Amino acid sequence: MNLRTLNFIRNASTPVIIVGILIVMGIWSVFYTVPSNSVGVIQRFGKYAKEVPPGLHFKLPWGMDVVTIVPVERQLKQEYGFSTPGASDRYQYSQSPDRESQMVTGDLNAALVEWVVQYRISEPQLFLFHVRDPQLTLRDVSESVMREVVGDRTVDEVITIGRQEIEVDALRKMQELAKKYELGISIDQVQLKNINPPRPVQESFNEVNQAQQEKEKLINEARRAYNKVIPLAEGEKDQRIREAEGYKLKRVNEAQGDVARFNSVLAEYIKAPEVTRRRIYLEAMRDVLPKLNSKVIVDDDMKNLLPLLNLDSAQGAKK
Repeated sequence: MNLRTLNFIRNASTPVIIVGILIVMGIWSVFYTVPSNSVGVIQRFGKYAKEVPPGLHFKLPWGMDVVTIVPVERQLKQEYGFSTPGASDRYQYSQSPDRESQMVTGDLNAALVEWVVQYRISEPQLFLFHVRDPQLTLRDVSESVMREVVGDRTVDEVITIGRQEIEVDALRKMQELAKKYELGISIDQVQLKNINPPRPVQESFNEVNQAQQEKEKLINEARRAYNKVIPLAEGEKDQRIREAEGYKLKRVNEAQGDVARFNSVLAEYIKAPEVTRRRIYLEAMRDVLPKLNSKVIVDDDMKNLLPLLNLDSAQGAKK
């Protein structure tokens, strides 16, 4: 085989190798995998085509189909006023957290507010194609809403008692704006973190909070003492009232019984006065005589009582 033949073979095999490499690359780019917590959004020649579920799929090679993986099941979050060290999502934190945490309350006081927004990508097509940068837009929406909600309340409400109300109100307004702007994002939770007064007055504000807490402590102790004494007195009062009502009912029933018994005796007396009088006398004697230790029954015609009593004897004297 001469040199000319070798050059011909070499020149002929080069396109074949290139074509083979292109074919292998095409076959390799045909298959792709969508993770279990995501969906794949397919663009065919730059236009939205469809969404595919998790798993192994096939697409057109050579850039005709472009697949974008969107983590729709993943819980995402954005932090405001602070940043978690090592965060990989560039939308999770701001480059100027101090600026976004400084807010003015409704009574023209200043407060440093830190909060977290947790969200999910609910509509991948809107998320990718409707708004240029939906996560950055969400940061702007969240900061705007939080400034509005904090600006409607006093500094005491923001720092102490109004936290839950602020979270609920801010969540509702953020959800409304996210739906209005068609961000393709579902906001699940707004959680306030640290809320502090500005650093120059923070020490004085802490002293005020301590005084407020001491006040609440004393009030609670007074209420505890009140609840310990007053219910006991109320119970004793109710017991006395019930005892008095029971005694009253007893006396009334006894009086009514005596009246009924007297009326029944009176009716019998009216019918037979002598018989009734003797019966009453005998009943009275029946009740009285058993209470006497010794009994002497004397006839009206008897003249000499001493022999009968035998007063001279010791036994008679003792009796």
